[in-house]
Amino acid sequence: MQDQPTPAEDKRPAPAPVAELADAAPDAAPGPTGLGHAGNEKVDRMGSGSINKLLLEFSIPAIVGVVVNGLYNVIDSIFVGQAVGELGLAATTVAAPIMIVFMALSMLVGQGGNALSAIRLGEGKLKEAERILGNSVTLLLICGVIVILLAMFAIDPMLKISGATPDSMAYSRTFVRIVCLGFVFQGIGMGINNFIRTAGDPNRAMTTMIIGAVVCIVFNYLFVMRFGWGVAGSALATILGQFASAISVMAFFLNKKAPFRFRVENLHLDLHLAKEILTLGMASFLLQVAAAVVNLLLNNLLNKYGAQSIIGSDGALAVMGVVAKVGMFCFFPILGISIAAQPILGYNYGAQLFRRVRTTLFTAMLWATAVGFCFFLVAMILPGPIAQLFGIEDELLHFAIPGLRINLCCLCFIGAQIVGSNYFQATGQPLKSIILSLTRQFLFLIPLMIWLPTVIPGIFPQYDAVMGIIFAYPASDILAFFTTAAFVIVELRKINRLIREQEAAEKEGVSHA
Repeated sequence: MQDQPTPAEDKRPAPAPVAELADAAPDAAPGPTGLGHAGNEKVDRMGSGSINKLLLEFSIPAIVGVVVNGLYNVIDSIFVGQAVGELGLAATTVAAPIMIVFMALSMLVGQGGNALSAIRLGEGKLKEAERILGNSVTLLLICGVIVILLAMFAIDPMLKISGATPDSMAYSRTFVRIVCLGFVFQGIGMGINNFIRTAGDPNRAMTTMIIGAVVCIVFNYLFVMRFGWGVAGSALATILGQFASAISVMAFFLNKKAPFRFRVENLHLDLHLAKEILTLGMASFLLQVAAAVVNLLLNNLLNKYGAQSIIGSDGALAVMGVVAKVGMFCFFPILGISIAAQPILGYNYGAQLFRRVRTTLFTAMLWATAVGFCFFLVAMILPGPIAQLFGIEDELLHFAIPGLRINLCCLCFIGAQIVGSNYFQATGQPLKSIILSLTRQFLFLIPLMIWLPTVIPGIFPQYDAVMGIIFAYPASDILAFFTTAAFVIVELRKINRLIREQEAAEKEGVSHA
């Protein structure tokens, strides 16, 4: 990585790319008619307010929102595990990779569009931000149609690839098909929700997520526990929750008081703008797709090695499903901090306030590391009660407890890696963000998942091959951390250079005055 943007990053079209603005005019200052003035107090405070206060204000709702959104599959697993048992829990585990792909599509459009709109607001281009919002909605509607077609014509191949066993196939088919039909609500509720934070109202962004989760819990209880509808009832409850969230999100942008609004005329798809949105969102998309690929491989490895274990294939799927869901629950608050920092980073980068960019990056990394450490302590102290919450008992519990501890032992390293990777997306450097997003999953985790099950039983005789799969997660976390650190160090040299140039220009201006 070099100080100057790579050729791939320099191809962003007019208006002038942020990286070019930074190099061409490092002494530009925000003002009423220049960079850093979007014409709305809630938005413009991202370029003038206390970084710590802004990050706190944005992080708490973002953490709650992301955790709540991630709770959908966890909620389903808890209710289905209690009411249906091991096969129902295995079905939700099989569905997890497919649901991750749905999340990936939402993040592809939502985070890509949001990152671009934050930069444009920092440049003072409000109308352009509204066009980005409208085009993002259109792209999500297109994704919704594609997902529905897959549910109608390719459901069984998808489930077989995802690791469904003959016993769990019927449950998995029912659950996934219903969830597919409601994808458009997830796309709007999760994807467009990102724009609410950039509009300066993180509490509203959180509220839209909470509304959906509460609706999901209520209907899961009614449909699964009371009406006995099993996995079908749980899937229906999920899309009803997502529908409630989507309605709340769109209501915000239809309100005349919104800093920037959803307008029907902006639904017309601008292919050039769509390309920019998808390019910036590609890192988030590939991160989730990589997670889905990992889950596909994981389920198939669990089928293979689980059959050799005393807990069997379905037992291995159930245990690893719990381990993965708890890991996801711990990961989402860290991701929430990273998402909260994104509009602050993007706005200040667009406004060329590089001191604030640097401070935001350091602060977000520190907070994410602290959150990871807290979850690490909980996982080490209370693995048994956590596993039992999902209905795990008897011999499965003996696998789940060490599995949770091993899987989450390197949580402290994840925070800096996620924030560092997201920084490049937030500041309009998609190539670097994509590279860092893929290192942990593709470059490190997948090879380790294949290799360690053959090695761990020989090194630690108390662990079988199933446990060897779990060891791959902390190993990849450490490797990804050091890779991201190298990229961030080089980027900080560039930021520090820009800051020095601004300081020199300020001194020269004072001397001339």
